Amino acid sequence: MAHTWNVRIQLFTAEEVRSDEPITTAHAVLTTSAGGTLDGYGRARLNPDDQDVPEIGEELAAARALRDLADRLLRTTSDDLAAIEHHKVHLHP
Repeated sequence: MAHTWNVRIQLFTAEEVRSDEPITTAHAVLTTSAGGTLDGYGRARLNPDDQDVPEIGEELAAARALRDLADRLLRTTSDDLAAIEHHKVHLHP
């Protein structure tokens, strides 16, 4: 039987996170078919010498949030396996 997991990414600008710095923040939330959730976070800062293209900052912040989410999912899986096998487990990305 197939299961569907969903990932939702919310993007926030500097004004929304109350920062004087030109940043974009991303929050990725994984929801499993069983209803469990896991969060990942990412940020992107505009270099003052670069052209302001909001989509690029959003892409970078989202990519970093997804990478963080993937790392957290691997750690969760390692912890779950360690609990079953009764010894430390380290999974490679």
